[in-house]
Amino acid sequence: MEYRHLGRSGLMVSEIAYGNWITHGDQVEEQAAADCVLAALDEGVTTFDTADVYAGGRAEEVLGRALHGVRRESLEIFTKVYWPTGDRPNDRGLSRKHVTESLHASLRRLQTDYVDLYQAHRYDHQTPVEETMRAFDDLVRAGKVLYIGVSEWRAEEIAAALRVAGELGLDRIVSNQPQYNMLWRVIEPEVVPLCEKEGIGQLVFSPIAQGVLTGKYEPGTPPPAESRATDPTGSGFIKRWLRDDTLTAVQRLRPLAEQAGLSLAQLAVAWTLQNQNVSAAIIGATRPGQVRENVKAAGVRLDAGLMRRIDEALGDAVVRDPSRTASPQSRP
Repeated sequence: MEYRHLGRSGLMVSEIAYGNWITHGDQVEEQAAADCVLAALDEGVTTFDTADVYAGGRAEEVLGRALHGVRRESLEIFTKVYWPTGDRPNDRGLSRKHVTESLHASLRRLQTDYVDLYQAHRYDHQTPVEETMRAFDDLVRAGKVLYIGVSEWRAEEIAAALRVAGELGLDRIVSNQPQYNMLWRVIEPEVVPLCEKEGIGQLVFSPIAQGVLTGKYEPGTPPPAESRATDPTGSGFIKRWLRDDTLTAVQRLRPLAEQAGLSLAQLAVAWTLQNQNVSAAIIGATRPGQVRENVKAAGVRLDAGLMRRIDEALGDAVVRDPSRTASPQSRP
């Protein structure tokens, strides 16, 4: 495993982070989830990402139990706040009340006194950004949060938060967690340049596009049994990628991966890590073998010629303009 700074902060994170969206507390039994976490630890993964909303809080609970007994200082535990966690009016968004209460609930579920990174899971248009940034800053000063970040914020939203932090002397955002992979590159035109300038690192989710970039989904063929595409809890997020033209383009990557001595999944993860603004690629897993395969992408360097051939193979399947199509998933 190799490690990188999270943006321009002093925090080091593992190039491959382990995330438990959809899987923990939902798609897989708890023992299988614990086995995946153990495999990640064995492979040198130190960074674990979750959110209060995943599986209605169960994902945090499962992760907390799986990491129980591991030396806390050896881990970087990240979680998020924004999406509804209850039926009451204040059980959502980025108000001071919800940000504070949600963190305390997350700490209880994760069995820890603090999180290394607390992320705004979306931008809240109903709450002044000053209120949100002040609430995050208060939690940092209380020692319950070490760093703050955002997820899937647009460039102008990140810029607004940075401006407020500068004017009020508040803690600054150090990370953004966007969807980013060979097929979905909408952060490249605006978000990445801003973040590079401001020292904000990307924590990439869906580096293998919900499994599509593993090549296991083939054009003109029904999805494999027990795959994410056939699971009721995950199929809604993968549908956009299951078009025959996209799947055909992905199959053109197979010889390129073989020439590089990589599996398709490893090639996809390694591709995301070539962007120097990427601090880590977040992988998910339903079994330990998937973890062990994907972490082998750490430290891999793809040359410029291979990167060019990847672009040529994918062609029009690549989405760079977010107005061209809706994002294939709404809640990472």
